[in-house]
This record gives sequence, structure tokens and C-alpha cells, in this order.
Amino acid sequence: MLILLPPSESKTGRARGRRLDGDRLSFPELGATRAQVAGALAEVSARPGAAEILGVSPNLADDIARNTRLATAATLPAAQVYTGVLYDALDYPSLDVAARRRANRWLVVVSALYGAVRPTDAIVPYRLSMAVNLPGVGPLASVWKPELGRVLPQAASRGVVVDCRSSTYAAAWVPQDDLADRWVQVRVPGATHMAKHTRGLVARHLCQVGRDVRRVPQLVEVLQDAFDVTLSAPGRPGKPWVLDATAPE
Repeated sequence: MLILLPPSESKTGRARGRRLDGDRLSFPELGATRAQVAGALAEVSARPGAAEILGVSPNLADDIARNTRLATAATLPAAQVYTGVLYDALDYPSLDVAARRRANRWLVVVSALYGAVRPTDAIVPYRLSMAVNLPGVGPLASVWKPELGRVLPQAASRGVVVDCRSSTYAAAWVPQDDLADRWVQVRVPGATHMAKHTRGLVARHLCQVGRDVRRVPQLVEVLQDAFDVTLSAPGRPGKPWVLDATAPE
């Protein structure tokens, strides 16, 4: 099974620690593109108009400046770097040993800088959205789409792809061919805040239960004891199944 997560806008860092070692990240095939994006991001972030190019508030000057130190800043495991509503609900540190082992295999964060990382990958915090058209590189969703198309199908293997990404990050990779038949988007009725929270709970529950689902309808069996769920079949070939999930209050 492959559970796709979006990154968080807010990210945790630390002052001291090991520098990034790209050779030790998951999906080493992405190394060349990671280096290209990181170099362009550092260069753009040093410009006076960086905030406008990156589509962020000028008040985030410290975050932008951090982008210029990607090669020297301290790393943290991705599970600690990404924070916020979804990651609070996932609560990775509190998973038991078996559930955490599954999380390390099944969870993949789709990232504008790194392409795709697993919870244990040691990465540097950054500020960059997949929606950015990065000078010297191009629209990041388009840049990453062929790269992720080479590595994520292998990560999914014969399992279901549970897609908890936002639309911005979903644009960076669309499952194709027979994998599209095993692709399900998790949709949550209501506000964005609750959607993020529920998707984090869904990802956590799947890791805790530990059933490596091979067919999308089987997800209902796994989730229905903890969520109110409704599964809708794809409207046409190549489109995802849609799983509406609501966490009981």
C-alpha cells in the first residue's frame, strides 16, 4: 500500500545537526532533480523579490532566508519536519513499533523540493510550494510529474494508492494504467481544517490496522469501524475512486 501525504506549510527545524546527504534519501533516482530544484530555490530566495516569486508573504523573510542555507542547515527526519493539523492527527511519534514500521514503508510525502520522501528521511526544512513556477526550473508540478511517475508505481507495488494530497500536490503525479484502478482519493466533507485532520486520522488508522489492501473496496472494511465512509467508483477510466470519510465526534 502507498499512502500519499501533502507536506505542511509550517516546518520544524533545529540549529545543529547533520547536513543533508542526498544519497541517503529514499528514491535516490530523484537526486538530480532535487539538486536542480534546491540550487534554483537558493538562488531565487537570495533575491529582493523572492517572496513574490515564491508566492508567500514578505513577513516570512526568515523562512525565505532559510532556503539559501539548504546545503549547510541541519536536518531532521521528515516525520519531525512536517507539522500542522494533518501531522498532529497522524501523531507519528505515538505509533507503536509495528505501526511505525508500516508507516515508514507506506507513507510518502510529496514535496516541491524533494519530490517524495518517507518519514525517516533526514531533510532540511524549506519554504516552497508545488504551485510555484521556479525560475531556471519551471512549474514544479510539471517538473516532478515524470520523475514521480518513475518511482511511485514501484513504491505502490500491488497495493492500493490512498491519496491524501491536496489538489496542488495531486497535480505532481497521477497514477496511470492498471495502477489507476487501485487509486482512491480521500475526500472529507466540510472545512479544510477538518479535512486535513481527518486525512491524518485515516493515514494513522491504516498504519495501525496493518492490512496491506490490494483492492479499493477493501478499504471500506478497514475504515468503517472508525469512520463514516462512502465509496464512489471512478466516473471514467483513469479517474480515482473517491472515499468520503468523516470521523465521528
